[in-house]
Amino acid sequence: QARLVESGGGLVQAGGSLRLSCATSGRNFNGYAMGWFRQAPGKEREFVARITWRGTSRGYADSVKDRFTISRDGNTVHLQMNSLKPEDTAVYYCAADPDPRLRPPVKYWGQGTQVTVSS
Repeated sequence: QARLVESGGGLVQAGGSLRLSCATSGRNFNGYAMGWFRQAPGKEREFVARITWRGTSRGYADSVKDRFTISRDGNTVHLQMNSLKPEDTAVYYCAADPDPRLRPPVKYWGQGTQVTVSS
């Protein structure tokens, strides 16, 4: 069974950094785009960042551009988050899909990891 497992979430002060990772198992994710979405309390899940299989294309939400960096090592994807703000507080979900645009509905989701940024 295909699985995406996130790690690296936690509590950090505003201005700090965190690095999320997403490990895959259960199937071959070659050819899949991967990325991150997030969902804050009372809000809809929103796109954060994506990267194509070979890493040749990356995309970011405007709200995180220049602060977050997505990278990929085979079928493990990372999200380096710098200059964190309280509004970045959310559950962060790893996602994988054959569509390089990584648009919902996404084929595979992780279980999520909590990121909390204190002011």
